[in-house]
Amino acid sequence: MTILFISDLHLDTSRPDATDAFLSFLSTDAAAADSLYILGDLFEACTGNDPLDELQTTVADGLAQMTTTGTRCFLMYGNRDFLVSHEFIERSKLCVLPDPSLIYAGGESVLLSHGDIFCTDDKAYQRYRRVVRNPIVRRIYDALPFAVRNLIVNGLRSNSEAANQRKSYEVMDVNHGAIEAAVRKYQPQTLVHGHTHRPAIHTLDVDGRQRLRIVLGDWYEQGSVLRWADNGPEMMSLSFN
Repeated sequence: MTILFISDLHLDTSRPDATDAFLSFLSTDAAAADSLYILGDLFEACTGNDPLDELQTTVADGLAQMTTTGTRCFLMYGNRDFLVSHEFIERSKLCVLPDPSLIYAGGESVLLSHGDIFCTDDKAYQRYRRVVRNPIVRRIYDALPFAVRNLIVNGLRSNSEAANQRKSYEVMDVNHGAIEAAVRKYQPQTLVHGHTHRPAIHTLDVDGRQRLRIVLGDWYEQGSVLRWADNGPEMMSLSFN
């Protein structure tokens, strides 16, 4: 049994090395695994249900090809790619997971999340998240012309980057109270998430029981993969050639 977890690839035409590394990963490590979980922010940005561009088509075909080897693939939306199109999901042969989701790996219960729901100290972001994830807002957005939606997405990206420069390290990290609340609610033995780009394996003590919190890394300078096999979880790095 081998399960792979990744997040925060932020694939974009400006970084072809990351895309190449991901496609290579899909045809090698991922193709030999039982399951692959992508925990959000596969792309840097998505504009909604538009025809797939060249990058999205290439990635979708790589994912679909991987599934022909028997690897099941699951996607959880992140804060950057929650507007990914239905066509991409179908072409990629992905199964979309709600955030959070409880699974089992090696006989252990594992809670999966992109991770932004735990950043509760960033109150402005949490208000924004509630608005943009509202199904009514999404329907209104999808009805807009592409040019308008593209302006909105680019504006949101610029505003987010500017706002993040003014926020402290602590505000942009997870809130430990929110982490403990999720552990109490779902009772996992391990919590796996991304979003913060701060890869690490933490030990949690919640109500006298020890658990693990594994934070996935991003794919900016190298690929970050969590491999869970019979001997347990292990963090791996993939070089960009």
